[in-house]
Amino acid sequence: MSVDTKRQLIEVDHPQLSVRRQCALLGLPRSSLYDEPRERSDETLHLMRLLDAPYTATPFYGMRRMTAWRRTQGYDVNHKRVARLLRQLGIAAIYAKPTLSQATVWHTIDPYLLRGVKVARVHHVWSTDITSIRVHQGFVYVVAVMDWFSRYVLSWVLSVTLDGQLCREALTQALRHGSQPEIFNTDQGVQFTSSAFTSLLKHAGIQISMDGRGRA
Repeated sequence: MSVDTKRQLIEVDHPQLSVRRQCALLGLPRSSLYDEPRERSDETLHLMRLLDAPYTATPFYGMRRMTAWRRTQGYDVNHKRVARLLRQLGIAAIYAKPTLSQATVWHTIDPYLLRGVKVARVHHVWSTDITSIRVHQGFVYVVAVMDWFSRYVLSWVLSVTLDGQLCREALTQALRHGSQPEIFNTDQGVQFTSSAFTSLLKHAGIQISMDGRGRA
């Protein structure tokens, strides 16, 4: 329930419940009851547009890099203000998180096949990975399959749960394009080392390559 909805439920002249008690029951701080929202200044709105515009081109820019980049454009802003505005815009940097894919001891680990290999054509190597995106009430997870040479995203799947089905669905969608790679590279996460996932690659005659621990 939003703060505005809770404020509308408060009855100032309620015969039995005081305003303090109503706020406590609704989980609404009393200060929020009387707090009138302030309009953003033109300067703040302009800065928010400037932060939002480059996000498509550089979604991996976090708060500090955004701050440094804005300063090179002549805007005297500190990282705390940039962080606050990015939160209001719902923008979070997309990058590989260190604990999304965990190895499991009873799964088979295939060797890394790309050491010293020059990827010089389309459909030579595909790869996949998982990342998380913070939303208002938690995280959503995105898995994408990409061609290494062209950097073309062949498929992507969004889910609120992190499980093997998410990864298998992304792989199946990518293979529906009618092409397949010679080598498919993943990390050693349980979603990719499971027999349910690797069997899809083996059935298609695709070589499996797995990054070593600590590789990005």
